[in-house]
Amino acid sequence: MTNTDQAYLNTRVTAMSVRLLAATELAELARLDLTALAERFQLEALLDEQLRPRTKARAVEQTLLHLLLADLAVLTRPMAAAERGLVLAWARKYALFNLKTLIRGKLHELDQGEIRENLYELPARVRLPHQELYRAENVPELLRVLERGPLRLIARQARESYEQRRDAFVLEAAVDQRYYAELARQGTLLRGSEAPAIQNLIGAVLDRVNVLWLLRFRFSFGFSPSEAFYQLVPSKRLLHRDRLLTLANIDGFDEVLAAMPAPLDTMLAGSPSLIEVQRRVGAMLIHECRRTLKRGRSGVARALAYLILREHDVHQLYALIQGQLLGLPQDVVDIAVGLADPHCPSGIAAAA
Repeated sequence: MTNTDQAYLNTRVTAMSVRLLAATELAELARLDLTALAERFQLEALLDEQLRPRTKARAVEQTLLHLLLADLAVLTRPMAAAERGLVLAWARKYALFNLKTLIRGKLHELDQGEIRENLYELPARVRLPHQELYRAENVPELLRVLERGPLRLIARQARESYEQRRDAFVLEAAVDQRYYAELARQGTLLRGSEAPAIQNLIGAVLDRVNVLWLLRFRFSFGFSPSEAFYQLVPSKRLLHRDRLLTLANIDGFDEVLAAMPAPLDTMLAGSPSLIEVQRRVGAMLIHECRRTLKRGRSGVARALAYLILREHDVHQLYALIQGQLLGLPQDVVDIAVGLADPHCPSGIAAAA
């Protein structure tokens, strides 16, 4: 990026960062009813009495996602090709959510209308070729179609995994693993003074994922050390390859937490469950993003940090709205958005 593009991007990120929710603001939003939330965020679907709660929730989710992707479009415009490729690789997670929906639809033989209702509407740069995918007769054919596009590496590994084991869980795990591996690969393509800051942020994303996946695969799903290690994506920050290999060979949930590198060992000490680990490593990533946004000099790193924080806000706002649509107690909603500490069973098999 030129110095002019860098200055422009930093200015845009700083201006857009005022949209992020503060902790005090989230607490205020949690006390608003659906009408007030609809007016505050222009969520007209919430006010449509003819829509079912599920339809309203889906419309709200799509509207909030459009806000996030609109910010993505603005911020990627001045970026050089490699930096833009990395940020778009991060955003393609939503295309992969659609891919999983299509795969489940094919496996359960759902009609196209039902599948379409559960797909995100995405811009051209990150969406899938849906019409071709609808015509695919089965999952392997669907993945072969994707092998002709930008998701070719993800599609190929997923297809090979599925053809070997014919297991839907293995298939989705392969999609997730390849997504993060591609994100890490895009980070290695960066050069210049900005690269370390961006790679550090990608490392923070991978560290969070690796902690959760390692514990889940080893102790919730009972994977062997080698099976669990195969699913992980080494980070260049804290959880590099050799460290992950060591951790994967440790038996015992608490023992793995104690063997984590600093500062993860202190941060995760005493975590009674996978849900609590998820909360703590999630907070670690948010803290790193806020630090990058506030103090960083790299425009691209700050832009990615902003997008991660904006996505976090979208999830919290959606949780507030969905909680009300489902009629959940306020204390449950507060736990869901991090306004109250969870009081969950200590079993490590809880989902994360």
